[in-house]
Amino acid sequence: MDDKTRIAKRVARELSDGMLANLGIGLPTLVAAHLPKDVTVAFQSENGIIGMQALADMSVANDDLTDAGGSPISAVPGAAAFDSCTSFGLIRGGHLDVTVLGGLEVDEAGQLANWVVPGKMVPGMGGAMDLVTGAKKVIVAMTHTAKGAPKIVPKCTLPLTSLRRVDLIVTEMAVIEPTDDGLVLREVAPGVTPADVVAATTARLVVPEHVPEMVL
Repeated sequence: MDDKTRIAKRVARELSDGMLANLGIGLPTLVAAHLPKDVTVAFQSENGIIGMQALADMSVANDDLTDAGGSPISAVPGAAAFDSCTSFGLIRGGHLDVTVLGGLEVDEAGQLANWVVPGKMVPGMGGAMDLVTGAKKVIVAMTHTAKGAPKIVPKCTLPLTSLRRVDLIVTEMAVIEPTDDGLVLREVAPGVTPADVVAATTARLVVPEHVPEMVL
C-alpha cells in the first residue's frame, strides 16, 4: 500500500454516515474512494456543489462540473449546485461537519500552513482559510516529511492558514492529535514505532505509554 492510500484509508474512518464533508485538493480527494460501503457522506466543494462524486468515465467530462481544483467530477442523484456566496455561507456559518485538507506544515500549537510557499506562484488562496476557521472538525492529511524534511514542526515558518487549532493530523506514519497539552501521538502505522515518529518530527510529541497500531 502506498503512503497516500494509507493516509486516505485512515482518514476515511473519521467520516460517519450523514456527514457534510469537504475534501481539499490533492491527497484529500482520495478519501471518498475509501468510505465503508454502509457510510453515506455528502461531499461539498467550495466552488458550489453538494453531492459530488468521482467521474468514472472521463469521456463525458464537463468543463462546467468540476471540483475546487478544476478536476472533472460527477454528481449523485439529488445533488445541489449553487453560487459561491451560498457555498461560503455554508462554510463560514459552521455547517460543515468536517474538512480534510493537505498541509505544508503543522506546528506544536496545532496551527496549519497549507496555502502558499513564499516566492512561488499560486492561483489564489482558495477556500482553505474559510474551511479551517469554519468547519466543525479539521483533519490534515499529509505526508510526514517532504524530501526528508519534517512537516510537523515546533513553529510554522510558512504563512498560517488560520489561527484555529486543527483537530487531527494523519500521515503515513501516525495519527497525531493537537491538544491543550501539545501534540499527542495517538496511533502508529503498521511497522512503525513511536521512536520512528519522534525521529521524523521536530515538534515535541506527547507519547503515551501505549500507542496502538493504526487500523485501516
